[in-house]
Amino acid sequence: MEKIIDSINSILWDYLLIYLLMGTGIYYTIRLKFIQIRRFADINRHVFGNVFRKSGKADQDGMSSFQALATSVAAQVGTGNLAGVATAIASGGPGAVFWMWVSAFFGMGTIFGEAVLAQKYVDRIDGEITGGPAYYLRDGLKSKFLSVFFAIAIIIALGFVGNMVQSNSIAVALNSAFNIPNWIGGVLTAIFAALIFIGGMGRIASFTELVVPFMAILYIAGSLVILVANYTQLIPAFRTILSSAFSIRAAAGGVIGATVKEAVRFGIARGLFSNEAGMGSTPHAHAVAKVEHPAEQGLVAIFGVIFDTLVICSITALINIVTGSHTLGLTGIEMTQKAFNLGLGNFGTGFIAISLFFFAFSTIIGWYYFGESNIRFLFGRKGINIYRILVLVFIVIGSTLAVDMVWKIADLFNGLMVIPNIIGLLILSPKVIAVLADYEKSN
Repeated sequence: MEKIIDSINSILWDYLLIYLLMGTGIYYTIRLKFIQIRRFADINRHVFGNVFRKSGKADQDGMSSFQALATSVAAQVGTGNLAGVATAIASGGPGAVFWMWVSAFFGMGTIFGEAVLAQKYVDRIDGEITGGPAYYLRDGLKSKFLSVFFAIAIIIALGFVGNMVQSNSIAVALNSAFNIPNWIGGVLTAIFAALIFIGGMGRIASFTELVVPFMAILYIAGSLVILVANYTQLIPAFRTILSSAFSIRAAAGGVIGATVKEAVRFGIARGLFSNEAGMGSTPHAHAVAKVEHPAEQGLVAIFGVIFDTLVICSITALINIVTGSHTLGLTGIEMTQKAFNLGLGNFGTGFIAISLFFFAFSTIIGWYYFGESNIRFLFGRKGINIYRILVLVFIVIGSTLAVDMVWKIADLFNGLMVIPNIIGLLILSPKVIAVLADYEKSN
């Protein structure tokens, strides 16, 4: 079974999805006339203008624009920002970071399209507004099959299997830093998650708008201490990233030598996997944002990619490079943990454990909500309680498992849910272009 899954994942991620996702991003960027550059001032105006505006409590009519962004970012900023970036560097060399930036740039076009379509095709189920790819595949593309296929795939990929991986990351981090047994870490995670789940959209929105800014400030502040202490290595680090992106051997030191092809492949793949542009996850949050025009939330969604990849992932990459942890033959979370140990001493172990907890736990909340939107699509409100219980069970189980096989299953269903979403994005692109044109008439 593992060999079969490996073969399917290889076809999906190495030969199909990386080209589909990048191609879609390039297509949208061109068709939208480089909106991420042209409308950069609007992006900041809508995001930071909403930060200081009283948001109010999310209700059956949706959540504020900033709450929707926070819920989206909660899902985007996860273990991939710590472990995934290090894996990309270990596998593709420092040059992979440059290609991660490239994927983020074009992903901004894709995520704008997702958010706009999600805003355009919303539904009200049992009195509560909801939306996402399943809804624009059903109502925009008129494809019942693709909408149901997507809904099932994302429930499994994020709600169940993906949250097993996140809970395992939390349990391992708590165990390594504070000697808390994995199963206790899993139970505690499930209890805290349940307290948020049972509050519905309102409590999820309130949680993310408070926790996401806090965890971002915490991680950035701790990281800046290391970067400032190693400021003389910053320019050489950028030079290494740029030169390695195009050199014959992109990796150096203790890292296995990598070709330009590998730098491109791992950088783009990890970038897309981290910011989730085109994967169909974040539109569930953006769909329910209370905005005056769908394009406004599309612009806000672009900021999610900027923050996730160009800020958080870049900081992680720079810390690994300036401390030299990328030359020690490590990969994944071990490389990033070593970087923070080198930069912060013994405090680094606890810091990265706390950061990982917030990153992974917020992702659990975001992914739960995305899955719930699709449970509503398939079964209505009557399926939510069963879904909540199953998610909590998977969280506890995930904390006790070796996750290699779980990761592979998550990759499989993540890949499967991308395909119908990309089909919808490409066919419905004229709708997105029309929405943007309408917005630009008065802005």
